[in-house]
Amino acid sequence: MRKFFQEYGVLVAFVLLFVINVVTRGENFLQAENLRNLVAQNAYVGIIAVGMTFVIMTGGIDLSVGSVLAFCGAVAVLVLNKQEAGGAASTTAILVAGLASVGVGLVSGLANGIAIAFGRVAPFIVTLAGLAGFRSLALVLGEGGEIRSHVPAFGDFGFGGLPIPGTVTQSGEPLVLYWSFFAFLGVALAASFLLNKTRFGRYVIAVGASERAARYSAINTRSVKIAAYTLIGGLVGFAAFLNAARMNSVGTGSVGLFYELDAIAAVVIGGTSLRGGKGRIWGTVVGVVLLTLIANMMTAYRIDTNWQGLVRGAVILVAVLLQRGGKSADEG
Repeated sequence: MRKFFQEYGVLVAFVLLFVINVVTRGENFLQAENLRNLVAQNAYVGIIAVGMTFVIMTGGIDLSVGSVLAFCGAVAVLVLNKQEAGGAASTTAILVAGLASVGVGLVSGLANGIAIAFGRVAPFIVTLAGLAGFRSLALVLGEGGEIRSHVPAFGDFGFGGLPIPGTVTQSGEPLVLYWSFFAFLGVALAASFLLNKTRFGRYVIAVGASERAARYSAINTRSVKIAAYTLIGGLVGFAAFLNAARMNSVGTGSVGLFYELDAIAAVVIGGTSLRGGKGRIWGTVVGVVLLTLIANMMTAYRIDTNWQGLVRGAVILVAVLLQRGGKSADEG
């Protein structure tokens, strides 16, 4: 029974909370707009959490993702405005901005990975430095404030999506499932394939389970770590581009704050071990939706925002304690 809850506990928790909401909130909870928000609201954090799954499975952690997101978003909007000023078509400008954001994210992740793999510095220290450094770069680019897009089509893209047949918003407009949701879904499916069906995925598991054993098996552990951090950097750049489109701007001092905590929480709640060597993408996806559901409940029940962080922290602590219990059981 214990192993069942360790394997599927996140699903059980989600179903339990879903039923509680149906019983206590009824139609208000089951409104199409509310259900849409549950699966799509945290798509940006979800994309980052998928990348965080790989990093944590290698035995590492990345605390810099929120700041990297701000830095990439600032670059994306500046490039977008530069393209628009140069006379580029809106579609071209948006595409170039997206490539720039992902490119900067990849380079940022590569820098973290090289420092960890070759500098032999703990991931916590390297990415903590990145948390401060990349936020500073974003603030410099934005001169401490907000960078607004000059391309209206960028904002239209951010709020765009596929209409859900037979549904409307409370204001009577067609209800759409945002592009960011499909991006999250696509990233999760691709990552699941990468983790479960490729040699790189097997190497990630091996390095996290035992780095020494992986080296004895002729696995280049440094390359695996660098690839994992580069991967999350690229995904953060992608999420930054989508988030900037949604806002049609970037607040360099505020965007991405605490995203690292949300991403790590989703990964841990989803069943990936903080010790490395064990994890799953589907668990991370459910973890993201579960956190969104908890936030949705706290808002609906009008829990003071000052207390909401305590509730989230308690959920993370319980997930970690359950993991530790499972480890002890395995060892026994």
